[in-house]
Amino acid sequence: SPGNFKSFASEIVRAYRGELSVALATVVNSPVGRPKLGSKLLIREDGTVQGSFDNSKLETETIAIGKTLAIHGGNRYFKTIDDTEIFVEGFTSPPTLVLIGGGHVNRAVSRLASLLGFRIYVVDDRLEFSNKERFPEAETIVISDYSRGLGKAPVNSNTYIVVATRGHRYDDLALAAAIRTPARYIGLLGSKRKTLEIYKNLLKGKAPPERLQEVHAPIGLDIGAITPEEIAVSIMAEIIMVRNGGNGTPMKMNIANLNTISY
Repeated sequence: SPGNFKSFASEIVRAYRGELSVALATVVNSPVGRPKLGSKLLIREDGTVQGSFDNSKLETETIAIGKTLAIHGGNRYFKTIDDTEIFVEGFTSPPTLVLIGGGHVNRAVSRLASLLGFRIYVVDDRLEFSNKERFPEAETIVISDYSRGLGKAPVNSNTYIVVATRGHRYDDLALAAAIRTPARYIGLLGSKRKTLEIYKNLLKGKAPPERLQEVHAPIGLDIGAITPEEIAVSIMAEIIMVRNGGNGTPMKMNIANLNTISY
């Protein structure tokens, strides 16, 4: 109906603004007449939908494809066993990475993230650590104190924040600002002891415990990283895991007895 199309358009515009991510599926050929030619299904990143194909099996298959395209963008065409043809298009903004702190680790994270297609924003209060020479990949560099600098970056549900400043006091300020945003991911660099100390301070300042529980701290996956570059791999691996809905476990097969395999 026209009302549905208007609602679809409204959500697609919001996706381009970075407020959400959606995919739109359209029936482009329907030899059996069901679903109707031109039927549309709006699929949100969380799997909720608007519209209907009047075919639950087809909707389930389409939703699975749509959720992936909502996150990553792009489009896909597929055909079912009865020759029904569906075109699915994703609408999203590029993922944004906000690096709070211009130290060695975030410098390495910036290089790696640029290869992975992230828009990069850097926030630091020191010009010598926050400049195009250190961060040539950054779209925007903000020289500001940590509590206010985050407000100059576009933070939405497709934003990932890495807090790695030069000390506890600054991490407190940066994390306090980060948890007030709708960012999809917030990570804090540092030891467990440092993390607990910062959480204690923030809880005293009435930070919402449920939002603090969503912070990835200490940041990254445990790969035994030591150098800034290795730590960057650990951090970006965790961010990709969160973005794609992975679980971070090794993909190695557990084969109990290789002797049972015939070759």
